[in-house]
Amino acid sequence: MPRATSQRAGLQSSAEAAEAAFYEALQMADVDALMRVWADEDDLVCVHPGGPRLVGPAAIRASFEQLFAVGPVRITPERVLRTITLGGAVHNVVERVLVQSDPGEQQFAFVLATNVYIKTPDGWRLVLHHASPGTAHEAAEVMATSERLH
Repeated sequence: MPRATSQRAGLQSSAEAAEAAFYEALQMADVDALMRVWADEDDLVCVHPGGPRLVGPAAIRASFEQLFAVGPVRITPERVLRTITLGGAVHNVVERVLVQSDPGEQQFAFVLATNVYIKTPDGWRLVLHHASPGTAHEAAEVMATSERLH
């Protein structure tokens, strides 16, 4: 069943804008903003790293509410590969996630994610977020591309 129009406020003009709103909501631990990025569909799918397939907005919302209970997710999308058509877009992303550690220490985990967006009358919306644990290879690949020579 479609959500009320008031919950869909904030049109996304492109898949890139929708993705930026998704990652901003994660960083702010704002479940309402995060859910506004998702499409108005019952068969939305979300898979967290190592987790089960979550189907539908209620299950997805509950999972992010649980995740945000410990605070914002310090996540940076990197190395985005995009495939865009007139009505859809697939983004494959390496996510760099700041992991809680001892004070003064920063450790990162890497996650491989695929985000699928569709163009709707309400703008571009997320219909699938599938994330898997990354490996040391992704970490080394990201680190090698972000080093500066000067």
